[in-house]
Amino acid sequence: MRIHVFTIFPGLVEGYLAGSLLGRARRAGVLDVRVHDLRSAATDPHRSVDDMPFGGGAGMVLAPEPIFGAVEAVDPPRPLYLLSPSGRRFDQAMAHELASLDAFSLLCGRYEGVDQRVVDHLVDGEVSLGDVVLAGGEVAALAVVEAVARLVPGVLGNEASAADESFSDGLLEYPQYTRPAGFRGWDVPEVLRSGDHGRIARWRRAEALARTLARRPDLIEARGGLTPAEVQLLRDHGYPWPSPGEPIED
Repeated sequence: MRIHVFTIFPGLVEGYLAGSLLGRARRAGVLDVRVHDLRSAATDPHRSVDDMPFGGGAGMVLAPEPIFGAVEAVDPPRPLYLLSPSGRRFDQAMAHELASLDAFSLLCGRYEGVDQRVVDHLVDGEVSLGDVVLAGGEVAALAVVEAVARLVPGVLGNEASAADESFSDGLLEYPQYTRPAGFRGWDVPEVLRSGDHGRIARWRRAEALARTLARRPDLIEARGGLTPAEVQLLRDHGYPWPSPGEPIED
């Protein structure tokens, strides 16, 4: 997997990429992330990449010349996505889409945004981390890189981890526990200490369903509701869901 990231803060991005999971994957050659400085294509002595917006307004806007110049000098793999609040909301489904590619590229916005000609004539699309306001696209780009990297074979030490995590099956992840079995009077559920892997798997599935129903019912709706087997599983584990009227698949 090869990912190119364009930013005015390459040191900030590189610092994060050098650590932990991503750093190990890069050093092992499983993940190839290349960070490019947008200021490398600036033509003035101050290496300026922004300017005042036409028509007035607060703040500065990233200018087209250095962005086009930096991208064209590298000729990065496509698609090239601009991190922008106007883009498609990034989620686990999109992470899987990107992980299925051999390579893609990310462009980090800054200040009050980028010149519209970058959107219209340079990038292939826009991606948003969510309905929040950030100072720039670097945090969003790093979130995309990490979410996608976790799906690349060889990045995780245990390949089963990605299959069990939140959103992998349209559900939130089940609760996790570790030692000690008892802590300040709070005990690990007996089923997890039973050694019965079938019971544990059923308990985890029921907990994931119950947690998702309680905290993110929109995810259940997006899956088309609960199947009859899932309804029975919840009842077998003592949960009151689904309530009357809860959608159930045919």
